[in-house]
Amino acid sequence: MLLDRTQPPAFQSIQTVSLPLLKPYTLDNGVRLNLIDIPGQPVLRLECIFDAGTWHEQTPTSGFFALKMLSEGTPGRASAQISEYFDGYGAFLELNSGPDRSSVVVYCLTKFLPNVLPLLSEMITEPTFPQKELDDLRNITMQNLRINYEKNAYLAGVLFRAKVFGSTHPYGRSQNPDAVEQLTQADVVTFYERVIKNRPFQILLAGQASEVEVDYINKTLGQLPITHETLADVSIPPLPHATAPTLSEKEDSVQSSIRLGRRLFTRSHPDFFRMLVTNEVLGGYFGSRLMKNIREEKGFTYGISSNMPSFRRDGYFLIGTDVKRENTQETLDEIHKEIRQLQTEPVGADELETVKNYMSGEFVGSLNTPFEIADRYKVILFDGLPADFLTTYIQHIRAVSPDDIRAMATRYLNPDQLQEVIVGGK
Repeated sequence: MLLDRTQPPAFQSIQTVSLPLLKPYTLDNGVRLNLIDIPGQPVLRLECIFDAGTWHEQTPTSGFFALKMLSEGTPGRASAQISEYFDGYGAFLELNSGPDRSSVVVYCLTKFLPNVLPLLSEMITEPTFPQKELDDLRNITMQNLRINYEKNAYLAGVLFRAKVFGSTHPYGRSQNPDAVEQLTQADVVTFYERVIKNRPFQILLAGQASEVEVDYINKTLGQLPITHETLADVSIPPLPHATAPTLSEKEDSVQSSIRLGRRLFTRSHPDFFRMLVTNEVLGGYFGSRLMKNIREEKGFTYGISSNMPSFRRDGYFLIGTDVKRENTQETLDEIHKEIRQLQTEPVGADELETVKNYMSGEFVGSLNTPFEIADRYKVILFDGLPADFLTTYIQHIRAVSPDDIRAMATRYLNPDQLQEVIVGGK
């Protein structure tokens, strides 16, 4: 059969999505475990998630180092022995530290879960925080930071978050070489003992797993001592008021990094989906208005984008790009022009349908593996979202109208609401 290559293949818009259900369990010590059982390949991911992010730091960067140091030594094994043990079973260890939470993650073949669980338990309950390994990690971190702070784009991101939330706020505070250099072993141990040791955590198990694997986990992690006392709050500084644009001059810089945005809201806000589609039209994908204008028509940049990062307690809107120094002001003018157009002219039906199809396809494409599905479920489990947030995601996207977009742009993207940071020059 010959194909008529002059005709595009038929397609159908995605309207709904179905996901495997979470299977909840409670271990003997009260730890909650959620299982996403997807057979097919004999692999799994076990993630222990602690309420131990930057939000709970009393000393800057102590949470990051406390997490990273869990694999650097226990009473029974040195750092190299821990790595060799996991390698021997083809397992992979990840230690992730973020603003709201931190996690210890193990990927392994399902059959080797009983072998890796004892060491995982040992790392969580008996880390030794050896001084040499801490010094090595600090030195590597400081070197990377010093390099990054020379990059316009990195520095612009640091300055923007500090401008929106405040430089001492958990969402506005960034690692810097001075804070890392001043960090002591006692600071790291204090964070661990206050926020991680014997504290409640949750487990997310995804992949080819069943109640057999849940039972293995219960016999190890389910027997850990858990203290259910409420964790004392850390003093959080008030959010700053809007200020004048920030310009960090670099005379030898031929490019400027532009960051433009504002504090916004979390995924639970009633305007979240309407603003999400508005963001996509403006700068959320390669065919967006900002890309067509500033990349394709003006040729000012290789890329410009907007996005809506969301944390547990807050969120923000951000437009970012790098342009030639002499094109900085004209780029800002064009960004404001595109925003004004969204505020005054309704988005056309064809453009809006394209955006909705793209967002629907991107969402479905992010659910290809058990681990990606588990990542999506985390926002429900830890950010207080309704149980149907994922299954109704596409319906919410498709319900957004041109009037909604115009209302969102008017409500949230007025020039006097947007904070401006430029690193390089104007």
